[in-house]
Amino acid sequence: MAGALILLQPLTAAAFAPFGDVLECEGAPDKIINQGLCGRYHDRARMDFGPQGRAGLSLFRAEPRQLPLTLDMVERHPDGSQAFIPMSAHPFVVIVAPDESGRPGRPLAFLTAPGQAINFHRGTWHGVLTPLHAPGLFAVVDRIGNTENLEEHWFDTPYRVAPAGADAP
Repeated sequence: MAGALILLQPLTAAAFAPFGDVLECEGAPDKIINQGLCGRYHDRARMDFGPQGRAGLSLFRAEPRQLPLTLDMVERHPDGSQAFIPMSAHPFVVIVAPDESGRPGRPLAFLTAPGQAINFHRGTWHGVLTPLHAPGLFAVVDRIGNTENLEEHWFDTPYRVAPAGADAP
């Protein structure tokens, strides 16, 4: 049985700033390249892999989820940032939680717009990759290294994540 209700909100750079970076082509590009045929939006994420890691690019195929969904666990990566870059134009759910003395606080849930990607800052509590549509393909940029870089927290009472306007149970 799920506990408190968390309503999805639109993903905006301002709302997501405490947890990471929203990656999107908004506004004018920083530079026009490739004979004037390509706009470059330069250096849009704070990638951080610590002193003993390097950047790696992996491909993930995640099973689509249905709303409402049960949130029973969040994780974080203490040694590196992690970017989720969708390889389709479908929105996906992004769940984050503030750190409260080494434990996650009350989670927030965001719904991306098509064309948005995200980068979690190092140490940010977050939900797992949560596509809402097949094929659920993502490029993921994160830390590759020899040390453990995963911490999980299981909630005593899971949360329920639902679209904005949903009623509490």
